[in-house]
Amino acid sequence: MREFCYKKEYEKLLSSDVVGLLSAIHEYRGKQTLFIEAKPDALTQLLELAKIQSTEASNRIEGIITTDERLKQLVRDKTMPRTRSEKEIAGYRDVLATIHESYDYIPPRPSLILQLHRDLYKFSGKSIGGNYKNSDNVIAEDHADGTRTVRFQPVASWETPEAMQKLCDGFDAAIQDSDLDPLVVIPMFILDFLCIHPFNDGNGRMSRLLTLLLLYRAGYNVGKYVSIEKLIADSKETYYEVLQDSSDNWHEGENDYAPFVRYMLGIIVAAYREFESRVELLTNTKLSKADRVKEIIRNHIGPITKTEIVALCPDISEVTVERAIAELKNNGVILKISGGRYTKYVWNHENNSEL
Repeated sequence: MREFCYKKEYEKLLSSDVVGLLSAIHEYRGKQTLFIEAKPDALTQLLELAKIQSTEASNRIEGIITTDERLKQLVRDKTMPRTRSEKEIAGYRDVLATIHESYDYIPPRPSLILQLHRDLYKFSGKSIGGNYKNSDNVIAEDHADGTRTVRFQPVASWETPEAMQKLCDGFDAAIQDSDLDPLVVIPMFILDFLCIHPFNDGNGRMSRLLTLLLLYRAGYNVGKYVSIEKLIADSKETYYEVLQDSSDNWHEGENDYAPFVRYMLGIIVAAYREFESRVELLTNTKLSKADRVKEIIRNHIGPITKTEIVALCPDISEVTVERAIAELKNNGVILKISGGRYTKYVWNHENNSEL
């Protein structure tokens, strides 16, 4: 069984691009702290939105979905789950809430990871919740023609308890070392967790919950206000590619953590940038509600739906958003593309030559 000595691997990862990402995150964190101290009330809306987006996105990656309305009701704990998917969504909601509220008291130890996994399945009635896998599993890709390609063979079931203990011990030793930046160590831990693949089901969702937990414990809580899970879901193909690249030769202890570390640091930078953009819109008293809708579309790269716009400005009613969109479209400021339920809008650069 391989060992988890993160100090040994750490220096290999300090390339110029990784150092640049770390510097950007440290700077963004300082700005966020100042904003939170100055305007704590303005963050309530961002917190609510992030909970909904995180729960939706992390489950969507695994094909667990429900309607937008049911999702909002479930996340706000206004209804009981009805379907199998809704039961798993409700479990994710509760574990996410536990992490948000109690991360200081949840060190990454095997017993506590098992408890979080238990709660992930508390509505489903499945006995797998809170237990390591009882048979060997594989990470595979299913193809349209019905064939399957095995992408990775995780740790055997009988080795899993010992592997998880060693993983947590290795992480604890690394975090205690002041020479190691937690922002580099956390993605390494998450990659190793996914390579162990300790559960029969729920490994992906647990990895994203653990990512938030460890970031919060290290003082990086941007995931409370901007959904890191959504950023991962929106770049899912790249996510799987870097997982593949960083897991090659993992069992031999010769894998390269760099692709996954760079990807996760990029996600964190994107989350901080999104946070900065959202708080500017929320706190800019010079902008009318219609102007805020306009700025959201102008600053969005590519098409955006009405639902996405509403989500980005939760204090503006859907009717007001619709009115603003109609006016912008009629004036040629934005263009309407496609139609029906998934109608999207995009900034009309030809009519806005200054951009």
